[in-house]
Amino acid sequence: MAACRRAAEPHYDGGWVGAQHERGHKLRDLKSGGLPQPTVQRRVGVLIVGAGVAGLACARALAKGNVDDVHLLDLEDAAGGNSRGHQIAGMACPLGAHYLPVPGEQATEVVELLEELGLSRVELGKRVYDERHLCHSPQERLFIDGQWQEGLLPVQGQDEETLAQYRRFSVAVAQAGETLGFSIPTARSPWTAGHQALDAVTFNTWLDAQGFKAAALRVYLDYCCRDDYGAGSAQVSAWAGLHYFASRHGFRAPGSHDTEERDGILTWPQGNAWLTERLATPLRERLHGGKVVLRVDEGRHDVTVDVWDVREQRAERWTAAQAVLATPLFIAARLMASVPSVLQAAASQMRYAPWLVANLHVDEVLHDLGEAPPSWDNVIHGSVSLGYVNAMHQSTLPYPGPTVLTSYWALGGDTPAQLQAQRARLLSDDWSTWSRTVLDDLSSAHPDLPAKVKRIDLMRYGHAMSIPLPGVRGSQALQALSQTKGRVRFAHGDLSGYSVFEEAYFRGVTAARDILVRERRDSGRRYQ
Repeated sequence: MAACRRAAEPHYDGGWVGAQHERGHKLRDLKSGGLPQPTVQRRVGVLIVGAGVAGLACARALAKGNVDDVHLLDLEDAAGGNSRGHQIAGMACPLGAHYLPVPGEQATEVVELLEELGLSRVELGKRVYDERHLCHSPQERLFIDGQWQEGLLPVQGQDEETLAQYRRFSVAVAQAGETLGFSIPTARSPWTAGHQALDAVTFNTWLDAQGFKAAALRVYLDYCCRDDYGAGSAQVSAWAGLHYFASRHGFRAPGSHDTEERDGILTWPQGNAWLTERLATPLRERLHGGKVVLRVDEGRHDVTVDVWDVREQRAERWTAAQAVLATPLFIAARLMASVPSVLQAAASQMRYAPWLVANLHVDEVLHDLGEAPPSWDNVIHGSVSLGYVNAMHQSTLPYPGPTVLTSYWALGGDTPAQLQAQRARLLSDDWSTWSRTVLDDLSSAHPDLPAKVKRIDLMRYGHAMSIPLPGVRGSQALQALSQTKGRVRFAHGDLSGYSVFEEAYFRGVTAARDILVRERRDSGRRYQ
């Protein structure tokens, strides 16, 4: 019998992928012992710190403006930030953000990017998207009461009161969109006393006040907050909770007579890495990975940046006419030799959600319960995780087979104490502990998964994204920081109060536009 038990135990390989968190802590460690003297010095025109979406967007916009002497430094070996990709058994899969909703008309910068990448075009006055990159059907399903159902909103078995609250919440979202206005990027939305009132309280507080107490609705809305913001509805603001729906496709209650189709989603096996890889490719030798930035000193005539090169194990000093800090604001505050008061104030308001991303290589088709077929997005009702996406969903193969399931864990929790405890757990628990945790969670919907998984690769983000806490979106310090005009500019989704591709891309392009204005002004002065 012992032999039988051993044979039944699952066996899989794997490990941690991406840079280890110790590299990010190098800044703290080196500063505590005194910064090393640089042995290499370089001078460039524009230096961008951070090669995530905002940094890459900034570099792209500068290149389009004929500013060629642009270099990017990044802690990681590969560009992309939270939108990097991975491969297991020859199959691409994401290490972070895995989709991009079809952008609205306000997101002009992203619309332009997608057209330049060949993803969209205008036909007969209407913008259409390449169906090869739109999420194939079926798009999403929910595991609830022991079986899969279509869609993520619990419907089967819900009482009339719950269904009535679904309909009433749909009306509330529509009214908020019509009377207040929400858009992405959020900088192009109005900001009124009504927005300020929503930003002053948590989403849970607002839901309670409005009488939205149905358990199924609250579980779904909490999932939405964790999915987009990294923390639950007890932490994010009511503005953020409504923005999730009102800025995109609204909230469609079951049985709604609204016949408008749900907004399309662009996705790829490697997630948004498909986009960042195309943003990074033209940079070539101007993109420098494995660089830990230690100090940024803004002078009257230039910016001095001290760097630790991980591969060469040496200190470097870069001097640039202008610099862009495309990093989370708490990192920017640690880097600046002289921290602007607005940066210190804005960074102090931020709270960052830790995330775990697990990629599981499965060599056989999994058994399903219920009528809903395997989908791109697969969520387990009430789970602490966000479920999983299927990396091979976009494949045109006529039959299912081996695939990679990407499981997402937003660890921001419901309170600051929960967040801190989960970050500590994320960094302290080893790969085997976390891989078993992930496997146990998904096995509730797929009992045959442990016997079919061959490899589990894990990626951890200690500070993945800024949580839109009450007061963050309407912060005066945040608004002032986005308008700074010195030699150091800031470009990150943090400036919008939360983290999505469209916001980060907008902030990167905005910083580039400011630099181009200064370049033209300075050029004019030189020739007067």
